[in-house]
Amino acid sequence: MTSAPASTPAPVLIDAHHHLWDLDRRPQPWLDDPDLTSIRRTFTPDDLRSTATRPVAGRHLHGTVAVQCMPEVPETEDLLALAEREPLIEAVVGWADLTSPAIGETLDRLLAGAGGTYLRSLRHLVQGETEPAWLQRPDVERGLAAARDRGLSYDVLVRSHQFDQAIRLAERFPDLPQVLNHAGKPDIAGRDLAKWREQVRRLAAHEHVVCKLSGLITEADHDSWTTADIRPVWDVLLTSFGPDRLMFGSDWPVANLAGGWNRWAATVDELLTDCAESEIHALLAGTATAFYRLPARG
Repeated sequence: MTSAPASTPAPVLIDAHHHLWDLDRRPQPWLDDPDLTSIRRTFTPDDLRSTATRPVAGRHLHGTVAVQCMPEVPETEDLLALAEREPLIEAVVGWADLTSPAIGETLDRLLAGAGGTYLRSLRHLVQGETEPAWLQRPDVERGLAAARDRGLSYDVLVRSHQFDQAIRLAERFPDLPQVLNHAGKPDIAGRDLAKWREQVRRLAAHEHVVCKLSGLITEADHDSWTTADIRPVWDVLLTSFGPDRLMFGSDWPVANLAGGWNRWAATVDELLTDCAESEIHALLAGTATAFYRLPARG
């Protein structure tokens, strides 16, 4: 008897990191920055659908992971309710106060509420915290344990000077799936990658940590970046994490500040030129599907 041929992964594209906001419903004070005037408006799933038209390696956008912006539970509730009625959104990265003694109750309420089954990970804007070991605070670690115990993952958002926190988090929580957002925000514009390169390699040594290929064009010169500026970062990520631990994300609509969704998609398409089909599938869909427990595709 001959064995059945292995199933071929469906050629789909998952955007594992984008945002949505309705300014009529929920203000976003961070958009008051004068440099953000061009994205100071409402962005909906229909806007993303009409914008994200450029295929990557022949794959068109199939599903997405919507990520919180505000440190507010009501915004997370909005995203979960939206995911329940919006087929494009397959998972939500939400926010809850990790330092709260009631974090367990908050997570239980979110998971049991409208769209709660779409909550797959939490994120906090650690990049904005000045405390040098915020992720190692006892109350934060208690909150992370509560998320882990409920089957949630954690999206790590740090800047280069905070990498030690991320590495320590990986050491202390080997059973909490973690994903580094925006590759740790390397200084692409300043072309200062030496320390970032060493930090990424240290973090990637922890196999339960994966990484998002996202948010890079806004770390480059917004007006003049080229694929050549992104490639050194790509090379480090590919050799450190490998394609099975990298996932495509757009960081739309923030990406509009530096070229937008389609230009980023074209750049990733170019970066993937020398990759095998299995590697392309992992980076464009497989890693995100596994990490965020998205619907399986045969």
